[in-house]
Amino acid sequence: MPVTKSATKKLRRDKRRTAHNDDVRALLRDTMRRVRKGTITTPEAYAVVDKTAKINLIHPNKAARLKSKIATVLPNPAKKKASVKSSASGK
Repeated sequence: MPVTKSATKKLRRDKRRTAHNDDVRALLRDTMRRVRKGTITTPEAYAVVDKTAKINLIHPNKAARLKSKIATVLPNPAKKKASVKSSASGK
């Protein structure tokens, strides 16, 4: 148990931060599950990964790895539009 007044305040603050971090970690896990199922768009998944890296919950290199994995699993809507335009102009 904390002895000083500042240690007591720090314990309260740490509990709040831990609860918030647990929520964000759960959101990241849920997002990666949705990526594997294909029920999420690429920008939505990128936003969650970037948010977790921004608050230093995961390392920036891990964020880059996850975003690379998302890009390989999910179709990119920008590439679909480009391929449709190129096939239409070729006719």
